[in-house]
Amino acid sequence: MKEAIKIGLLGSGTVGSGVVRVLRENMEEITARVGTRLVLAKVLVRDVKKPRPYLEGVELTDRVEDILEDDEISIVVEVMGGIKPAKDYMLRALAAGKNVVTANKDVVAQYGHELFDMAEAHDADFRFEASVGGGIPIIMPLKQCLTANRITEIMGIVNGTTNYMLTKMSECGASYDDVLKEAQEKGYAEANPSADVDGLDAARKAAILSSIAFNTRISLDDVSVEGITKITPDDIAYAKNLGYVVKLLAIGKETDEGINVRVHPVFLPEEHPLASVNGVFNAIFVRGNAVGEAMFYGPGAGSLPTASAVVADIIDVARDIVNHSFGRVNCTCYRKKVLCPIEKTRSSYYVRLLVEDKPGVLGAIATAFGNADVSLQSVIQTQRDKKEHAEIVAITHCVPHANILTALDVLNALPVVSEVRNLIRVENDRG
Repeated sequence: MKEAIKIGLLGSGTVGSGVVRVLRENMEEITARVGTRLVLAKVLVRDVKKPRPYLEGVELTDRVEDILEDDEISIVVEVMGGIKPAKDYMLRALAAGKNVVTANKDVVAQYGHELFDMAEAHDADFRFEASVGGGIPIIMPLKQCLTANRITEIMGIVNGTTNYMLTKMSECGASYDDVLKEAQEKGYAEANPSADVDGLDAARKAAILSSIAFNTRISLDDVSVEGITKITPDDIAYAKNLGYVVKLLAIGKETDEGINVRVHPVFLPEEHPLASVNGVFNAIFVRGNAVGEAMFYGPGAGSLPTASAVVADIIDVARDIVNHSFGRVNCTCYRKKVLCPIEKTRSSYYVRLLVEDKPGVLGAIATAFGNADVSLQSVIQTQRDKKEHAEIVAITHCVPHANILTALDVLNALPVVSEVRNLIRVENDRG
């Protein structure tokens, strides 16, 4: 048995400092659980002269070669973020026979297959629990605890920034611009928030989760993406009146038409387990043919929650080293499944229209929906502030996406329709 297992850490920012703290504070328990001592041997930093109070006694370096070419380092932990140079560093570490742990959703979502292939070729472990959901355990539960199931659906709130914004809009009736500004002031949103509000962050996580859940490779390009920038206080208010909340969901489903993976705002029934997940918290809902429904909930980001997942992967890899066992749960994308085109996906829809306020308008709109083979579940007409105009809100029954697009084309061409103000999917089992 090794006297100690040495670790090289790439990055010492928010997550990196959390990893150091968790290792130090819980080292006694970690040693007992692994069966041997873990040692943080070297840390890659940008500036070795910068004071780092939490790294006393640890060798700092600005040369990645000092870690990748050190034969005594068995585990390389990448918490730098971004694709370049992180992807290259991880591939080089695996090629050198080192085990790799990462929190990097960008690299895993787009290049995970390259990393898995390299790990398998060199008898190394590659772990990435922290790439989705921060401190929420979901990757290994899908790979191990739920592996007896055929997963038919996985969907979740996987971006804390947008969930915080939609929660504030719902609670306070605030506008999108106002809650975005508040989220930026609190540090929940970046100065350039596009990765969050346009749904790209959630799309990367959707690709990772769906690849594991359905045992087929889902790339970022396979994910249909729509953000929250078009959501208004009026949409939030209508949702509430109809018994729904608005959430940005990452959704993966296996249907007769194939696998469909998408990220978009939805009207979610108030009674759904995900509906009560508010603020910056994340949650992932899973439906399997044996377990039924299960949900994983917790903090989706932050130094210590993310470090919790990273260190758990370190411990798991260290146990493999102690027991001379590698690749126990490697890449699970062993099938090539058909993808369902977005136009064949099925959903109910919320449609909000600004129309002329005169007799016959409702009938013309109902006819337009009918001609597109879209049946209506409910219709609400409300007088608005524009003179001689009213708003009509319709909830459709479950229809193919192609049908709703046809209906929108017909509605936009109607002289009595001034504007199609919004279209949002309704994710429910009500019909």
